[in-house]
Amino acid sequence: MHPQENALSLYLHIPFCRARCSYCAFNTYTELEHLMPAYVDALCRELDYVAATAPTRRLRTVYFGGGTPSLLPPRHFSQLFEQLQRRFSLDATAEISLEANPDDLELAYLQAVKGLGFNRISIGMQSAAAHILRLFERSHDLHTAQNALKFARQAGFENINLDVIFASPGESFADWRATVSALLDLEPDHISMYGLELKGGTALRQRVDSGALPAPDDDAFADMYEYAASQLSRQNYQQYEISNWCRDGKTCRHNLQYWRNLPYLGLGAGAHGYAGGCRYSTIAAPQRYINALTTPKHGDFPFPLSPAAAKSTEVTRGADIYETIMMGLRLTREGIERERFQSRFGVDFLALFGEPAEKLVALGLLCVNQQRVRLSERGILLSNAVIRELVAALPAAE
Repeated sequence: MHPQENALSLYLHIPFCRARCSYCAFNTYTELEHLMPAYVDALCRELDYVAATAPTRRLRTVYFGGGTPSLLPPRHFSQLFEQLQRRFSLDATAEISLEANPDDLELAYLQAVKGLGFNRISIGMQSAAAHILRLFERSHDLHTAQNALKFARQAGFENINLDVIFASPGESFADWRATVSALLDLEPDHISMYGLELKGGTALRQRVDSGALPAPDDDAFADMYEYAASQLSRQNYQQYEISNWCRDGKTCRHNLQYWRNLPYLGLGAGAHGYAGGCRYSTIAAPQRYINALTTPKHGDFPFPLSPAAAKSTEVTRGADIYETIMMGLRLTREGIERERFQSRFGVDFLALFGEPAEKLVALGLLCVNQQRVRLSERGILLSNAVIRELVAALPAAE
């Protein structure tokens, strides 16, 4: 049993942004920042509701994501930490993470949030190329990102992640090499590297669809990924997930809970969670979320739901198997542990997926031994096809 299985992870969603990002679909603008005090009050009330019905209140990880959580002043984080300590039990070694934009991170701010209890910070560097940052409507530049990491070190953070994006429209291989070089010069403890996804309804997707920007190229995507992976390996970064590398064992423990398909609570407007045998989401609009938690509600709200719940779906055995495969295979070293799979589902992995697994092994895309099933190095680039091949056998098996 993984130690994460007897405790929860908590994700707190802070949906406020400086501006609408061209590559995401946030509808929360700076004009809504006046809602912050009421939003934090509502989030504290949602913590009350969920803690009251939780079968365990032990937390191993807490992750403040968004949005731009670093827009919150330290006093609001202080209020949330006080509520967490009242209603939950944080492990002494709990990983407590903050997502942040580089241009929010002055030394005094970082010292304040470090003093409150944050011990991990994830900084959205995104790119070293000025024209790519303009494409994403980001207000920072490389120098700002460099200063943010320097200030984080000075404030005492010993676990710093940098996020970068590759295969953006108009990004050349030279642009990407420069970003990888700048990234490695900064020597973060953890690196998250994501290929751009053009989501529907975003400004960037509309520009690509209209022909104003070139569509991402699959071959360039693979070349950029393989180049960065080789450079990170040379600098002693260990890949442990398709898009994540770390040094000194500094994996993101919060995300491991997610990739292992273990329970995590999602609170805040537009959050998603998985606990109590269901997947659920909360009201996305901040004002409606606040209203739902401000007006007195009567009746029971079964764990993990609260008055802010928008949707909840019971996870069937078939869906649980699918999600375990889809997320577990992202773990490049660990993969899917067969003993844990057997304990969870009452059947060995190969009893369900022996035929497609044998085919994928023969194609050099999957590695199978007595302990685990994981993607091969070649299979990492074709992970979606591997997962499709496996789960195609699921309806017959179920």
